[in-house]
Amino acid sequence: MRRTVQRRTAIAFIALMALLTPSLPATAAPPSGVIVLDGATSAEGIAAGRGTTFYAGELATGDIFQGDIRTGIATEIIDGPDDRMAVGMKFDAGSNLLFVAGGAGGNAYVYNTATLELVEEIPLAPGFINDVALTPDGAWFTNSAAAELYLVPVSHRGELGDVVTLPLSGPAADAGDQFNLNGIASAKGGRVLFVSHSGNGEIYTVNPDTGTSALVEGVSVPNVDGILVQGQRLWAVQNFSDQISRIDLANNFSSGVVEDVITSTSFNTPATAALFGNTLAAVNAQFLLPDTEYEVVLVPARL
Repeated sequence: MRRTVQRRTAIAFIALMALLTPSLPATAAPPSGVIVLDGATSAEGIAAGRGTTFYAGELATGDIFQGDIRTGIATEIIDGPDDRMAVGMKFDAGSNLLFVAGGAGGNAYVYNTATLELVEEIPLAPGFINDVALTPDGAWFTNSAAAELYLVPVSHRGELGDVVTLPLSGPAADAGDQFNLNGIASAKGGRVLFVSHSGNGEIYTVNPDTGTSALVEGVSVPNVDGILVQGQRLWAVQNFSDQISRIDLANNFSSGVVEDVITSTSFNTPATAALFGNTLAAVNAQFLLPDTEYEVVLVPARL
């Protein structure tokens, strides 16, 4: 019965995403490489590990895969229970911990990648816990159905603290009936957070101390999902648009310019991406065109 409920939850989520109107993709570029998540029946999140290692999650079952962009091989390492989902994720090399957003369950999951054990299941809030970013203070999670973020404090020894809820104000607090806050990333040593809003197709900065937010002016990214930030560059994965926009940010992050649009003929609704030097590893969620294989697609980041 629990597996049935979980599958229905995943199907409902995919149906909700399908209601968003896709944008026409830019001219496709030749694929650079595809890594199959062998045995996966869904996919959504990906995180960079040590070296060329990545971790990817199975959306509907919570299973976790470990792969290598150099060898092109990925295998399942964690078999999640029937009531678990895996959405966005991030890896902390200092503690070997993998932080996973739990989707419709309203939870976060923390795994030890050395022992492959669940360290803790953390209740956050009702809604859809979508993505996670790591800062020196801990792990920040988004909720696609609420105008708030959640901080799970993490000590330098990897010890987890009590959850802190941060209510948002300003434009990022738009939590109407649409699918809202999605991806999250950090900059300036965690002093600035970025969040993407799928319904509005916009990117906002958030003050992690006060929850105040501001629009990143000049940036329109319809169907935005996961985001990455490195220095003054931001990558926005646009799922139904089958593309990733590379954005050059102003020094104060108040505005940005889309300098490049990265595409691949292998994209099939990419949801999130991880950065490895000058390579992006994007995971195909395949919300509209499910296939028998789910993949990670490698494309140039074009730094």
